[in-house]
Amino acid sequence: MDQDPQAAPLNPLPMIVWVLALPLIAMEIALTLAERGLVGGAGGVGWRLQAVERFGAFPELLKHQWQTGGYPLEELHRLVSHSLVHGSFTNALFAVVMLLALGKMVAEVFRWWGVVIVVMGSAAVGALAYGLMVPDVRVPLIGAFPAVYGLIGAFTFLIFTNLARVGANKYRAFSLIGFLLAIQLVFGVLFGGGWTWVAEVAGFAAGFLLSFVVSPGGFRRVLDQFRQR
Repeated sequence: MDQDPQAAPLNPLPMIVWVLALPLIAMEIALTLAERGLVGGAGGVGWRLQAVERFGAFPELLKHQWQTGGYPLEELHRLVSHSLVHGSFTNALFAVVMLLALGKMVAEVFRWWGVVIVVMGSAAVGALAYGLMVPDVRVPLIGAFPAVYGLIGAFTFLIFTNLARVGANKYRAFSLIGFLLAIQLVFGVLFGGGWTWVAEVAGFAAGFLLSFVVSPGGFRRVLDQFRQR
């Protein structure tokens, strides 16, 4: 088999994927170094908690903003900025790896602005669902997983439309999200879990539905595929 000696050992990632991932990476590097006493001095140990307080999506605040039409407006950034902070290095690592992998697959089909809308929109919808749908929860939502699940929704959309185009069972596209939810259920039963799955499922739904609008050809392409059957 002929191989290009000049080819890169790894397929390059689209630039927009790096643009979305680098803030998460930079934040986690800073917080991890601070926790180990390498930066920030004695006060660095509390940087992660301070970041949660500064960027986390607090349910009480979200409910208040919903009731007041978004006020205080300066806190609306939390709908998206919660994605920057994770509870631990391990959580951040998993989130970044999934963001890079799924982002690459989606960005190879979607325009850059479509990827941004899916990621940001899924993060915001996930935060709203967590803050408004879960009763009596006070733990803030942090982490990029609602946005990552939005990319899973966009990837599911791509599989869904491809299966529909060839006349196969298009609902097989939902096997990935079904598997992930089953894993979450098992871990929740064995080790206990919170309500963050609500934000993740909402993020998935947002990513899937937004893809009908922001994918190349948009909703018209999907309708054409169904009409051809």
